Amino acid sequence: MNEVLAVPLRAVGGFFELTAAVAKATVRPPFQRREFVDQAWFIARVSILPTLLVAIPFTVLVSFTLNILLREIGAADLSGAGAAFGTVTQVGPIVTVLIVAGAGATAICADLGARTIREEIDAMKVLGIDPIHRLVVPRVLASMFVAALLNGLVCLIGIGGGFLFSVFLQGVNPGAFVNGITLLTHLPELVIAEVKATLFGLAAGLMACYLGLNVRGGPKSVGDAVNQTVVFSFMVLFVLNVVVTAVGIKFTVR
Repeated sequence: MNEVLAVPLRAVGGFFELTAAVAKATVRPPFQRREFVDQAWFIARVSILPTLLVAIPFTVLVSFTLNILLREIGAADLSGAGAAFGTVTQVGPIVTVLIVAGAGATAICADLGARTIREEIDAMKVLGIDPIHRLVVPRVLASMFVAALLNGLVCLIGIGGGFLFSVFLQGVNPGAFVNGITLLTHLPELVIAEVKATLFGLAAGLMACYLGLNVRGGPKSVGDAVNQTVVFSFMVLFVLNVVVTAVGIKFTVR
């Protein structure tokens, strides 16, 4: 029984050890600006199209279902309030979870995993270069930065798409839709959504870097690590979403 528990416990310990090393290396100069910019662009490039393809159907589904319900109770003019509140508090963060874990984190894991099996990481250590400071920190920070931007993009698509769908396809009054946007959604809800997205990027980036740096074997092990990144990231990010949402409600209830 002890041997069965030893492997996952060792993995959890290694993950938190990496987290502590990243926190320490983040504040140690020099900051790898070029690597950060390159990784931010790389993650954004692999994430932008999936974000659009996932955000638009989510928007249509939420707006369509919500408007049917509001029409039934005679409150169609509140569709703007519902679309904005649903997009900012749930649709934006959930889509960010899907994209960060499914596209961004897997790309980071595959890149570091390939470097690991080619023994580039070991070569860096021999040369006295800290791979945590040189490779991991820029990728984690880039993941956080891009996740926050993706959440803002999803919120924009959600509200804009909800407006177009509601006004032009379901006959909602455009003025009433716009006036209702700020009825339930204010700055605190938007800040909490951005905090969620940033934490999602942090967790997914750390998970991807840990699994990528601990690849053992050949190319098949890189593929296995990528699959594990998706599964573990989804598990962690959805739990994180629930916790942050619960805490956020405590602070935003008026």
